Parts: sequence; structure tokens; C-alpha cells
Amino acid sequence: MLNVWGLCLFAFLYAPIVVVMAQSFNSGRFGVTWKGFTWEWYAALFHNEGIRAATINTLLLAVSSTVISTVLGTSLAYGMSRFRWRWGRAWEGLIQAPVYVPDVVVAAGFLVFFDVARRFLPGFEPGLRVMILAHATVQLPFVTLVVRARMSGLDRSLEEAAHDLGADAWQVFREVTGPFLAPGVMSAALLAFTLSLDDFVVSFFMSGPGTTTLPMFIYSSVKRGVTPEVNALSSLLVVLSALAAWFAMRLGNRFRENAE
Repeated sequence: MLNVWGLCLFAFLYAPIVVVMAQSFNSGRFGVTWKGFTWEWYAALFHNEGIRAATINTLLLAVSSTVISTVLGTSLAYGMSRFRWRWGRAWEGLIQAPVYVPDVVVAAGFLVFFDVARRFLPGFEPGLRVMILAHATVQLPFVTLVVRARMSGLDRSLEEAAHDLGADAWQVFREVTGPFLAPGVMSAALLAFTLSLDDFVVSFFMSGPGTTTLPMFIYSSVKRGVTPEVNALSSLLVVLSALAAWFAMRLGNRFRENAE
């Protein structure tokens, strides 16, 4: 009985995605009646100027925010694992808080913050720069948690042995700590990239003229009616996100097996 309920749950979760992906190959432009298999709608994506511009914005936003959040999150995770300070647990709770706060609340907070910041500093107008900062901030807690989990498995005696052999702090990090953290950092970066790729709410609140991303493009297109091009674009986003998540999991498992 439990297996039946489990199958029903998976069907409820993934059936809509399967339907969208199936309709992306339907030659019929209107309705859901199957009229034959076609690649036409995927080919049409490459001739759509709006989709090309949204793709460039999405990739630029995802890559930039991932680099920033990975560097800051790794540094923060390292500092939290190596140093102790007063109210340390409270700070840890604050870092984890954005993980549980609804996206719309976070986005509204960013909107108010950048509105106040514009009164004192230039450069915080709605647009790609503000979107990158907002995405990096949202990704930071996730990167920190993943890297810190990896950091907790590092045997401090290895670093101490390297120091005893004459290595300075940079050499220890380069030869011991860095290689050990590499799989965790790469997994965290892929997770951050996926979060940025799929984000709609924060991007919608922070966007300006000419900064439409793929999720925003899909949203605006759906308001005019679901077309086969939207189904094809949605399917590509699902596949790309799934591949990134799968690669991150495989990478972490491989390094974990090698460590054991």
C-alpha cells in the first residue's frame, strides 16, 4: 500500500512536467490533441530574438552570481569551521534563515533595500547588476552549508602534519585543504547555478529594461497562451536543471567513494 501511495505521489509531482515535454514534440500548434511528432518548435527557439536575448541574460546572471556566491560562501564556510566567536550559533542561524524564508519575502526585502540604497549610492537601479547581487545573496547560504558540510569531514591532523613539515598557511590550503574541499565547492557551485537558472521571483522584482530572463520570458508568454515554443523552452530548462543537479550529485558521490 505504501508503494502505491509513493507511486501516486511521484505521478502527481512529475506528470505535469512529462505532459509539457511531450507537448513540445506535438506538431499541433493549438490544443493538446496529438497530431504527430516534430522538432519544429525546438528549431523555432533558435530563430526567436527574444529567447536569444533572454538566454544570454540568464546565463550571464547565473554564471556571475555563481562565481560571487561560491567565492564568498567557501570563504565563509572555512571561517566558520576554523574560528570560533561569540554568538557563533546565532550567526549560523542567521545564515541559514534565507533558506527557509519564502522567495517572495526575500524579493520584497531586496526591493526595499535597493530602493533605499539608491538614495545614497549610484548604480543600484533595477537591472542586471542588481539581479546579480540579489541572486548571489540568495545562493550564499546554500553554498555555505554545502561547503561547510564538506569541511566537517576534514581531519585537522592532516593540516597540522603539513605545518610540521614546514608548509606555510597558503601551502597547506593549496596542497591539503583546497583539494579536499574541491568536490564540495564544485557541488555547491552547480547548486547555485541551478538556483539562479530556475529563479523567477527575485529576478522579476529586480529586473529592469532589457534584462528579461528565461523564466520571466516563459511567464510573460504563458499570459498570452501556452504555445509549443513555450513548451519546448520549458522542457530545455527542466533538462538543463536536472543535468546540473545530477552532475553535482554524481560528483559528490564519486569524491566520497574515492575518499573512503
